[in-house]
Amino acid sequence: MSLEKPTTPHPMRWVPSLYLASGLPFYAVALIAGLMYKSMGVQNDQIAHWTGLIGLAWVFKSLWSPFLEAAGSKKMLVVLFQLIGGVALGMVALSLQLPAYFAISIALLGVVAIASATHDIAADGLYMASLSNKQQARYAGWQGAFFNGAKFITLGGLVYLAGYLEKTLAPAQAWTIIFAIMGILLFSLGLYNSWSLPGTKNTETKASMHSIFVTLQDVIAEFFKKPGIWLAIVFIILFRAAEGQIQTIGPLFLREAKNLGGLGLTTDQVGIAYGTAGTIAFLGGSILGGYFASWLGLKRALPWLILAMNTPNLAFFFLSSSLPESMTVITAALAFEMFGYGFGFVGLILFIMQVVAPGKYQTAHYALGTGVMQLGFVFFKTISGDIQVALGYKNFFLWVLLSAIPVLLMTRFVSFGDNAKGENEGKESSNDAPEGMAKTADA
Repeated sequence: MSLEKPTTPHPMRWVPSLYLASGLPFYAVALIAGLMYKSMGVQNDQIAHWTGLIGLAWVFKSLWSPFLEAAGSKKMLVVLFQLIGGVALGMVALSLQLPAYFAISIALLGVVAIASATHDIAADGLYMASLSNKQQARYAGWQGAFFNGAKFITLGGLVYLAGYLEKTLAPAQAWTIIFAIMGILLFSLGLYNSWSLPGTKNTETKASMHSIFVTLQDVIAEFFKKPGIWLAIVFIILFRAAEGQIQTIGPLFLREAKNLGGLGLTTDQVGIAYGTAGTIAFLGGSILGGYFASWLGLKRALPWLILAMNTPNLAFFFLSSSLPESMTVITAALAFEMFGYGFGFVGLILFIMQVVAPGKYQTAHYALGTGVMQLGFVFFKTISGDIQVALGYKNFFLWVLLSAIPVLLMTRFVSFGDNAKGENEGKESSNDAPEGMAKTADA
């Protein structure tokens, strides 16, 4: 495959906007939609079911990613799917005024998810094709900063605005404004990126389509031939058992009326406590967790990382048991939970990176590993509503704590063998899957 690289604009002109556009639709689907449906009276089990199923787009994206190589321009794909995502978010806003708003908005959010997942593939491919290895490392921090910046904008700022609007408008009208803002913002980013992005082109796409399909088959076959892979898959899925449930039901519990066992917070209070303070704590925990794992080594650090990720879930059990009135107490508890989540989550990323991915197709197998990771999140997210409805909030959060025990026990049995050693030590085969299959885990 030959690449023609015109003069590349300075990365700070396009890297921030590229990854802000990756984060906006992701958080719109993963977090904001659930809070919107809660305000509009949808039951927890329905929210969990449908928003969980929509998340499958990020699970299976690696399977269609090689075929995006048929496009002559990665820039064209990135801009196209940003514009599609922006239009779809705008249509979600309009659908909230219709009698059948739930079914229509879920279908449109599915379009947003597919467009976003496909956009992420093209965005990563553009990033890698346009920058040298040294530049990729230099601007990797900006990737994460602006992806998570979208969380500040959505779960923090826009949720706070939604709460403010709900005081004078019906929930449907308030959330119509919020989704319209997100749609306009994403569409505007698409227009900006049509100017700012580098125009790296692929000049041999058609001839490589068959080889891409053959390589994809080999990637999948080699993945499942890895020693201990099935145990590793179960471990990865169970790693997110507690997180998938609490990240879904936790925000709904915060909004639930007190007479139904919730905290009865307003939407704007959730935006401040969970979207702002919680996100800051998550980022701090992620940074410290990385240093901790580097200092101790993955095998020794992993049990502690699992405990760090799950023990702070006691915060929700405490909140559901005591139902405190003080926003200071609530915010501190949520910050504690999110700090632990960020601190421990790096263990899963490192396990996939250092244990599952190494070998002939390191990049492609990392993408498949993160797909399995997302599958675990989606599975437990989808069933969390049924469990919560059956148990009530207090017992549900106790169940979440128990959900972490299996993966902790599995650390004694899962293999930590150095799969990177051997013929392809630390390197990818020249026949590795196309660049679009590489994607770091969503924050």
